[in-house]
Amino acid sequence: MADILNEVDTPLGDGERIQVQRLSLALGAEITGVQLAGASGEVIDRVRDLLVEHKVLFFPGQDITMAEHVALGARFGPLEGHPNLINPYPDFPEMFELAASRGGIADEWHSDLTFLESPSVMSVLKMVKCPELGGETQWTNLEMAYEQLSAPMRDLVDGLTAMHDARAHGKPELKQVHPVVRVHPVSGRRSLYVNEHFTDRLVELSREESDVLLRHLTRWVHSDKFTVRYRWSENTIAMWDNRSTQHFVFNNVDGERVVQRVTIMGDTVHGNHRKWPVFTRGTGASSRLDRIVEDYFAAHPDEA
Repeated sequence: MADILNEVDTPLGDGERIQVQRLSLALGAEITGVQLAGASGEVIDRVRDLLVEHKVLFFPGQDITMAEHVALGARFGPLEGHPNLINPYPDFPEMFELAASRGGIADEWHSDLTFLESPSVMSVLKMVKCPELGGETQWTNLEMAYEQLSAPMRDLVDGLTAMHDARAHGKPELKQVHPVVRVHPVSGRRSLYVNEHFTDRLVELSREESDVLLRHLTRWVHSDKFTVRYRWSENTIAMWDNRSTQHFVFNNVDGERVVQRVTIMGDTVHGNHRKWPVFTRGTGASSRLDRIVEDYFAAHPDEA
């Protein structure tokens, strides 16, 4: 097993040697041998490749400043502050902070900001203060989850779309429809793109049918065989690909837990075209939601 889970990269041009230790058979790798603050372009390019391959990367021992954290994130793409959370650092509008003592535990499975038309590409998080016990984070491989569905189920979900909204953040008016199965723009691999935190319903199905299938899919994606669970240490930097993963924080913290994150934006979600029209009932409990979906597609004809 050690030979499967460990590998060492060839040396880089500046003498650095990136060491890569895989953390599970599903996803995740711990990276040592480099400092991310002021890293060379060669290191950043290698990290990009590793991120697509392993989906979530952990860099322990990265004692970087907030300004260096923001600068690091910007090397991967445009940054944007969280649309629904208060930023306590006006000098760094791209940064936001979550603390367990202020209720900042993301204890529902999700990909970041899927309620936006252009969601997050990736996130870069620093563990600022780490509890001695608890507060681990778990990630799941959405590509593996899709690939291990039965063939009939893959055929069904390939033609569905889903409504995502920000009601979990008190802003249900922020909503977007995305394909249930998306295609990664770099690897070309397909993944399940629904989550329990932001996905409200499958729009081609009745509410009753949607509830059943969505409950199955959102549980299926975080089956243990698709996941990795990481125990933090202070000054660890984590990067994860929101196009192929979901994550979940265990709300079992003994002590304070503080994290700071920047979010790389600009994703474009592509998948198959819808196979079926929007479900409409016209009467009953689902009629209001049916109208919301119909109104959404009326305002966004390119997605219908």
